[in-house]
Amino acid sequence: MVLSVEFKDEQEKIEVRAAMRSIVRKAIFNTLAYEGFEKEVEVSVTFTDNEQIRELNNQYRNKDCATDVLSFPMFDDFSEMDMLPEPVLLGDIVISLERAMIQGHHLYHSIYHEVAFLAVHSTLHLLGYDHETSKEDEEVMFAKQKEIMEIIGF
Repeated sequence: MVLSVEFKDEQEKIEVRAAMRSIVRKAIFNTLAYEGFEKEVEVSVTFTDNEQIRELNNQYRNKDCATDVLSFPMFDDFSEMDMLPEPVLLGDIVISLERAMIQGHHLYHSIYHEVAFLAVHSTLHLLGYDHETSKEDEEVMFAKQKEIMEIIGF
């Protein structure tokens, strides 16, 4: 698999260093590998703050609150993904670094750990997983997240 990640930093509260971009890329790559994804793939990752992610959450999900991560998959029907030309434009991930820092603090781990988790979580959403559809779907997705985080060393 060949992975291309386009990063955008649209916030000024937390410095985005090369290590953070590397961890996000590693999280996305390992999630795709775990799922057996073999195609050349492109993903966009935007780092933002609570105010901007709140606006996006309100605009696209009608939820007027800040969230930690949003996923914008390019596909609704994943059964046809094998027939798509490469590179596959998988979708967009938007991470609130402000929220990630707060959550990491409350969970007693680093912002890097939290950002890696959010990248794994969001990549699974880009692949069609949804923990909000049923308790069974939630259990499957959360089990995958845990295994992938262990694979990448968290």
